[in-house]
Amino acid sequence: MTDIIPSESSTPAPESRRDFIRELVADDIATGRFGRAPATRFPPEPNGFLHMGHAKSICLNFGIAREFGGTCNLRFDDTNPATEDVKYVEAIQRDVQWLGFQWDALYYASDYFEQLYDIAELLVQRGKAYVDSQNEEQIREGRGTVTSAGTNSPYRARTVDENLDLLRRMRAGEFPDGSHVLRAKIDMAHVNMIMRDPLLIRIRHAHHYRRGNDWCIYPLYDFAHGLSDAIEGITRSLCTLEFKDSREIYDWLVAEAGFENPPRQMEFARLELDYTILSKRKLLRLVNEGHVSGWDDPRMPTIAGLRRRGVRAEAIRAFAEVIGVARKDARVEIATFEHAVRDDLNMEVPRVLCVLNPLKVVITNYPEGQVEWMEAQNYPHDVPKTGTRTVPFSRELWIDRDDFMEDPPKKFYRMSVGREVRLRFGYFITCTEIVKNDAGEVIELRCTYDPETRSGQSPDGRKVQGTIHWVSAGQALDCEVRLYDRLFAQPDPDDVPEGQDFLSALNPHSLVVVSNAKVEPSVGSDPVGTRYQFERTGYFMSEPESSTPERLVFNRIVGLRDSWAKELKKG
Repeated sequence: MTDIIPSESSTPAPESRRDFIRELVADDIATGRFGRAPATRFPPEPNGFLHMGHAKSICLNFGIAREFGGTCNLRFDDTNPATEDVKYVEAIQRDVQWLGFQWDALYYASDYFEQLYDIAELLVQRGKAYVDSQNEEQIREGRGTVTSAGTNSPYRARTVDENLDLLRRMRAGEFPDGSHVLRAKIDMAHVNMIMRDPLLIRIRHAHHYRRGNDWCIYPLYDFAHGLSDAIEGITRSLCTLEFKDSREIYDWLVAEAGFENPPRQMEFARLELDYTILSKRKLLRLVNEGHVSGWDDPRMPTIAGLRRRGVRAEAIRAFAEVIGVARKDARVEIATFEHAVRDDLNMEVPRVLCVLNPLKVVITNYPEGQVEWMEAQNYPHDVPKTGTRTVPFSRELWIDRDDFMEDPPKKFYRMSVGREVRLRFGYFITCTEIVKNDAGEVIELRCTYDPETRSGQSPDGRKVQGTIHWVSAGQALDCEVRLYDRLFAQPDPDDVPEGQDFLSALNPHSLVVVSNAKVEPSVGSDPVGTRYQFERTGYFMSEPESSTPERLVFNRIVGLRDSWAKELKKG
């Protein structure tokens, strides 16, 4: 069972952020272990969009380079032509730069195919690799189990000349897919099953998005990854814990290839986030099966999706800093991430008035045709930013339907018949009458106002407990509001009954579209992509793909508080 990182995390002081990896890098510098400046890399495979787990790795690798005066490369581990595409390359570069980082050099594993092939021949010549002609199933069966040793391939005893001949003919394209593979010759009884003659190169007649049809043999990840690091002069290869068992083959290959003072692999805990899937394979399934609109759907945990939803890069970097880098897997509460998003937006975005579920209010003693312009603060007093705007006030207003109850319970301090409430930046009003339609639904409230309480001030000092938001009916702008929520309805989407998969945990309410919301007119001329706090509602951004001055659309970035915690307590 993994640990839980609580949501009420505060940003640690700079001196407390030194994690075990940074301590290693500091020691590398102090001892001159590598004889060169720290060099890291971020090496994604271009077969999908980056997600929050990648963001953690990006912040770590690029952050170390910044902090210790080193370098960080962006390298695409593009050794699988069947799944990779230039569109993913472009998306990954865009995401890294949007997060606030710039690579020192841009590389592709496919640029090293010639060098990797030369190393393969070197291993064969030294008796460290051989061509195996077994099929995939035979190879898998021959590896044994964690409690029993594997068995040698019948082709393991081929001579160097035979292996070289076969390898060169593989390279020349003489053989079909699956007929031969190149394997390291290590130990079929090794306690680490990865070291039982791992596969290094396979035949795959496929078009590569960069190399075209130049190659029909492709290195496997374990073969290409460590050697690419060594070719680039990386000092610390930082990867997540699932690659811990691969460290031995990493070290074996760079040593057998003859690299002096090679890079050292170090593992850290990957990100496991509640209510979220961070498997690229599963995310691809969500896209391909139409459960989301695409990789940049605002419900997706991809960087593109978070950006479209309205999350700022600063919040993602702050989140990565708060959760830190650990040696042990720990499940992070999504509330921790949402807290980072709110904390970032609270200091940056202006407040505006928007009514999601409009209910008409008519102030019967307010002059017909009169419009006043009320001064409204853009930011609260505890935010460094300042500024004001004016909002119109008139006889007819919209308030949120949730702010009225005909028969309210105790501690309901909003509007009901006979109760006085304060309108934000406006007047005190009292509901005197309700109007219903033939179905018995409340469609209008008739109220009176106290003209002595402009801007919410009371000359006689009387107290009003409830303050509600509103917009002027005549000047408000129509808008669509997309209420995005967690994509999954339970903390661990994989924890489902037998016979079901993670899709059964999808949250049916992850997107609720409000088509008849009303927003104050001050936002009408703002550029697309502007973020706001809709007072008493949450943080929103005008939708970058579909919002126009004629048709305003807003995405909810995050609510003002964690409403799910309350629901979980109820359960």
